[in-house]
Amino acid sequence: MARITPRASFWAWSAVAGVVSAAVFLAVAEILSLVFARDGSPILAVGGFVIDIVPQPFKEFAIETFAEYDKIALLVGLGLAVVIASALAGIVQFARPPLGLVAFTVAGVLSGAAVLTRAGATFISVIPTVTATVSACVIVRLLVARLWTWAHSTTRENSQAGGVDRRAFVRLTALAGLSAVIVGAGARVATVATSSIEAVRKALTLPTPTTTVTIPEGAQLDVPGLSPLITSNADFYRVDTALTVPSIDPETWKLTIDGMVGERIELSFDDLVAMGVDEYAITLTCVSNEVGGDLLGNAIWLGIPLRKVLERAAPASDADMVLSRSVDGYTASTPLSALVDDDLDAILAIGMNGEPLPLEHGFPVRMVVPGLYGYVSATKWLTQLTVTTFAQDEAYWTPRGYSAQAPIKFSSRIDTPRPGTPINAGRVPVAGMAWAQTVGIDRVEVRIDDGDWQPATLSTPINKNTWVQWFIEWDATPGTHYLTVRAVNVNGDVQTEERAPIAPDGSSGWQRTLVTVTDAN
Repeated sequence: MARITPRASFWAWSAVAGVVSAAVFLAVAEILSLVFARDGSPILAVGGFVIDIVPQPFKEFAIETFAEYDKIALLVGLGLAVVIASALAGIVQFARPPLGLVAFTVAGVLSGAAVLTRAGATFISVIPTVTATVSACVIVRLLVARLWTWAHSTTRENSQAGGVDRRAFVRLTALAGLSAVIVGAGARVATVATSSIEAVRKALTLPTPTTTVTIPEGAQLDVPGLSPLITSNADFYRVDTALTVPSIDPETWKLTIDGMVGERIELSFDDLVAMGVDEYAITLTCVSNEVGGDLLGNAIWLGIPLRKVLERAAPASDADMVLSRSVDGYTASTPLSALVDDDLDAILAIGMNGEPLPLEHGFPVRMVVPGLYGYVSATKWLTQLTVTTFAQDEAYWTPRGYSAQAPIKFSSRIDTPRPGTPINAGRVPVAGMAWAQTVGIDRVEVRIDDGDWQPATLSTPINKNTWVQWFIEWDATPGTHYLTVRAVNVNGDVQTEERAPIAPDGSSGWQRTLVTVTDAN
């Protein structure tokens, strides 16, 4: 019978030992996170840390490529990295012990450091990671020791001993791997179940607003392919830095207002609601929205004016910025003037399109400020407002290449016909959206190829803080054609043709779409 040497056939098994040890690491970390510290999950902490340190161009690439699935893509990528790294650690432990133990220890230290970077983390938060690191080192040492025994037994004359050693290694590996999967998956499910706030959200009864939004006649155009006037909660864009959606019980939620104020105050959810709520129609826009993009949406919000909330704290006269903070540590810098302006409906929203805020859109409370890109104004899962100055403080995105203040650039887009989808020759509607928050749209103009600008028909605006719909009828002829759109705001300003990237303060330029028209005959 041919003898098998360790170097010829045991690398794969050592890789399996490394992967199983990593699974034990994650399982122990998850179960201890459930018991000791909900913010102690190393995989989520590392994911959040990666989101924080990734350069701006890569963030924008992820948003553009994966849209709302960018967090899933990150977790999948991290999972693959863990599998590859742990497999290599197992091989190294087999070939050059104790280097595999060193690799797992280094990974544990880095994971623990990532945990400590998360908002609200304490030294208790690293207990899951420390214990998980020790467990992984113990398991990889045991498995590789059994593997060495099996490998060496194949070089002896007693093949029966080799079979016993093989079975011992396989049993231990299977037991450790299966236990890790069951414990880890069970802990993650239990964490989600025990921290789920969806049932609380569904049971929450929103207060009756003092004033409601009236949708005027003619606000919604009946054009196939045109985006609806009100964006449904399910279709509303989501761009944020939260790897997992925070779960916050309104019963325990608190909003702290501090900094340059006459009085530091804390408000409960009931305190906030008792101030009185109203409905507001406001379009939100993400700074990552490219020309012609869909990272914006229009909703009917239920909320409380921020000026009423800030009045209670009496901001100092020399303050010019409010640093808002999310429960996950994200911060945004908003001009104080935008939050206390009587003519600007900056609100703390608790409802969206007739229901409590969806979890992913900031439940129980978020900011909504017309006329400013979301990264400086629309903090979700809000927990703190610090009155300060732009000279003294900066928010999450400012050191990452974005402007501290970012008024929305008014713009327009074509919804239909869509590029890449041929249309038949004949009478064709060209339609889309236009927005100029806090000012309003006066008119929209469309150009076919290099022809004259044609005025489009506008829908009736709800108010100056929402987008409007527009359309023209086009007698399309066979061939390829360029459709270009531009808007003019109420002040008479024409949307700029000059192209600008999304950083540092939002994209600009006219959308020019290539359309193919086929002969209907």
